[in-house]
Amino acid sequence: MTLSHDTVGTGRRTVVLLHSGVCDRRMWDGQFQALADAGHRVVRCDLRGFGETPVDAPHVHADDVRDLLDHLGAERAVLVGSSFGGEVALEFAVRHPGRTEALALLCAAAPVEHEAGPELRAFFEREESLLEAGDVEAATALNVDLWCGPEAGPEARALVHTMQRRAFELQLPVPEELEAQPSGVTEDDLRGVTVPALVVTGAHDVPDFRAIGAKTAALLPAARHVTLDWAGHLPSLERPEETLALLTDYLSGLNAPAAAAR
Repeated sequence: MTLSHDTVGTGRRTVVLLHSGVCDRRMWDGQFQALADAGHRVVRCDLRGFGETPVDAPHVHADDVRDLLDHLGAERAVLVGSSFGGEVALEFAVRHPGRTEALALLCAAAPVEHEAGPELRAFFEREESLLEAGDVEAATALNVDLWCGPEAGPEARALVHTMQRRAFELQLPVPEELEAQPSGVTEDDLRGVTVPALVVTGAHDVPDFRAIGAKTAALLPAARHVTLDWAGHLPSLERPEETLALLTDYLSGLNAPAAAAR
């Protein structure tokens, strides 16, 4: 199965936008066309269980992204991942190093084990309780309140609500045997990811993700760590233009794509 996706632009560098776990490819509305206008071929997709991509088989998200690149005829790509999408991007870089040109990780999760702190544990417990009670609307609102930072306006919050509700609709009926396979990625694997990486954390994000960002930046040999003093967990929705400028500047600073990617 090919992931549902959009492509725009004809640049020689392929940039893949990977959404967070409370969103789908619509979260990149503020950057998608503009990155193409800056000279890149831009792809955004819905991972399985999000947006317009159902869960129909056991899967590995990183391999789904590889298959999408195969479908598009793209040998290498820069992967831009938000939260869960950042975790997928890191797993992709470990599993498919020759196809990874660079990484941009925005408030990213990590494919290695992390022990949740008190705030995140309380959130997961409350979410599970609401979903077991069948109150999907309250569970959706709980996610919006936690993951939308102080700069997220009413439109951004409404979009996150719509995307998270859609994710629940797709994911809750999925039997365990069709769920994503564990990554098996280790810290040593991440130390072996030598491509350029921009690691972005938000000063108003959940403490866990600030800690994960700092640790990820320390593990990746070619990482640059930037903290946005205004950002919560979803900077691309909270301040779309500033996030676009950050990504555009990062992409322009990368070396020209290798001949194999042309």
